[in-house]
Amino acid sequence: MSPVSIETATATRADVCAVAVADTFRGDGEILANPIGTIPMIGGRLARATFEPDLCMTDGEAALIANDSAYELTADEKIYEYWNPYRSMFDWVWSGRRHVMMGATQVDQYGNQNIAAIGDYAKPRTQLLGYRGAPGNTINDTTSYWVPNHSPQVVCATVDTVCGIGYDRAAALGETASRFHEIRRVVTNLCVIDFETRDHRARLRSVHPGVTVDQVVAATGFELVIPDDVAESRSPDDEELRLLYTVIDPEGRREAEVPS
Repeated sequence: MSPVSIETATATRADVCAVAVADTFRGDGEILANPIGTIPMIGGRLARATFEPDLCMTDGEAALIANDSAYELTADEKIYEYWNPYRSMFDWVWSGRRHVMMGATQVDQYGNQNIAAIGDYAKPRTQLLGYRGAPGNTINDTTSYWVPNHSPQVVCATVDTVCGIGYDRAAALGETASRFHEIRRVVTNLCVIDFETRDHRARLRSVHPGVTVDQVVAATGFELVIPDDVAESRSPDDEELRLLYTVIDPEGRREAEVPS
């Protein structure tokens, strides 16, 4: 996508999604932020460049870096903060000092996530990525999910295979599983969902500009908890818009994931 001029830019749905992702990291302080994917990485960088400057972010290999760009960087471009080889990564993971945002091919009303297989696990219709650390992520660290295509098949009543465990399974496993367990948010192309209810069932936190509550309900495969007053997801402020368009994602890659 061609670069967009900040002088003529207006907030797009992709921009709103990036800001919603950034807000999932609000208040985290000095922990390891692990956003995985295009818009999650853009949102994570935006959070650190604005209201969460103490977040630590990996280069995806063996270092923590201070760069705001969400793109691949050469060794000469990276601003190194800390040597973080694979053996050190688990010191972060097992101590609960990490917030990971993963994708979800399916996610249910208690935050159980599937990225492994669709259909009967013994003979799945579709083989996906595999578990990819999701069980350990959800037991050891705060976890959020990014869903670029909100539909009843994705935000669904029951996941076909449990990779990341939700609140119901964490509670059934007891203290070992629930000590650090937190499914904080599900950010989709339509809305933001949280689990801040008495029984940790999914609640509609906000709808993105131009999206109605009825549209979200129709696109969801279970009965969401709907507050009396559903907020509208916030748009980026002027500084966030500047960072998105000139520093973090000047090529507009986020628009390919959530087209305007």
